[in-house]
Amino acid sequence: MLVYYMQYYSTRNKNEVVNFASASLCGLASDGGLYVPEQIPQYPAGVKSSLGAMNFIDIALETIKPYVKSEIPDNSLSDIVQSAFTFTAPLIAVKDRFTCELFHGPTAAFKDFGARFMARAFSYLRRGEDRPLRILVATSGDTGGAVADGFFEVDGIFVTVLYPKGRVTPLQEKQIAGLGKNISALAVEGSFDDCQRLVKAALADEDLKKRMSLSSANSINISRLIPQMVYYSAAAGRAFAGLTDPDGEATPRVSISPAPVKQTRRIGMPATLCVPSGNFGNLTAGLYAMQMGAPVNKFIAATNINKTVPDYLDSGEYLARTSQATLSNAMDVGSPSNFERMSAHFSWDAMKKIIIGVSVSDDETRETISKIHDQVGYFLDPHSAVGWKGADKLAAAGKIQEGALGILCTAHPAKFSETVEPLVGAVPVPNTLARAMERTVCAKTIPADVSALKEYLNEIN
Repeated sequence: MLVYYMQYYSTRNKNEVVNFASASLCGLASDGGLYVPEQIPQYPAGVKSSLGAMNFIDIALETIKPYVKSEIPDNSLSDIVQSAFTFTAPLIAVKDRFTCELFHGPTAAFKDFGARFMARAFSYLRRGEDRPLRILVATSGDTGGAVADGFFEVDGIFVTVLYPKGRVTPLQEKQIAGLGKNISALAVEGSFDDCQRLVKAALADEDLKKRMSLSSANSINISRLIPQMVYYSAAAGRAFAGLTDPDGEATPRVSISPAPVKQTRRIGMPATLCVPSGNFGNLTAGLYAMQMGAPVNKFIAATNINKTVPDYLDSGEYLARTSQATLSNAMDVGSPSNFERMSAHFSWDAMKKIIIGVSVSDDETRETISKIHDQVGYFLDPHSAVGWKGADKLAAAGKIQEGALGILCTAHPAKFSETVEPLVGAVPVPNTLARAMERTVCAKTIPADVSALKEYLNEIN
């Protein structure tokens, strides 16, 4: 019997085809493109109809398996998934909609899902290798902390995180640059786009590639996106079935009077999911889950004033621009890398049918944090508030169809206490963040210049 194995090709050259191991460990294609799966597999009918009832681990196995089966056998994949996903993404009823809480992992951000799976997958794929692997990652906030935590003390792998100096929160900086051992950090005198540019340049540098094994852990790496599909399918399945989950340990809600507004369940209708968006890796994972058969009607791409993609959806013209600093700093991206993946799969007309773009200002973000807390006692971080307000704006304009409406809450509000607490008071702090706050930052400052990054890498190699 012929057995099919997934292959991956570069967004810039369909003739450059590799397997999952190569796509993951290389990170970036040799021509500078991003790897994408040659096709999106479909859930078996029995899985598709049972997403609302399945547990998170089983959904993860069914989602990830077709993308890795040529390199990772089912029993090893099961071990990886169970080790990576020691937490879930509960679907919580808040006011008249759902929140999909993606911050119940060790760094209290959605990036934990991709980073922890990636670390364990890399360790498996590199078993028996003698030459250490150096991972470079650019972060605008949460990616760096999640990757640092996910790869901390993983044998044979060293991580260097680049972040824009002065543009991440104190807690984020402690998560990025407070672990030590196999994790190092560089504070770049520039923006996230500068950090991303430096990483891409280093990965493509022939001299560096001769001296060391390099890879990436940004959402440009396909092994970050694949596990992120899981929470979309889990959330959409439960929303389709009219189900919610109880509050978890990290759910940022307090009891207030009057009682919270209850949601009218819309059973059997695909959900509209609003995704706070910056580099657009998260939304790309959602698009993949939708194509696999997750019951999603449409996506809302909610950005801050860095609205490159919403403007593209309106006009059909893609104009990258310099990023602008906002309260939702992890979304301060003017040239989102994963747009290249999106456009490899979808034309402008096709995107407009399944994605609605919207942008939200800092003033609107503050207003939303205050309003939702005052009304229902729920704390939103600045990124999730962008998603909530974006959905509000589109609902007021009559652009959201009937069915469940879900907001992906991408980070715990305690990570952004400097913004949230002046508006609504003290935020409950999960134990994972309380421990991170005790760390000491250890980072080297470099200019936004490729030669400075190369010099640093050559020194530590």
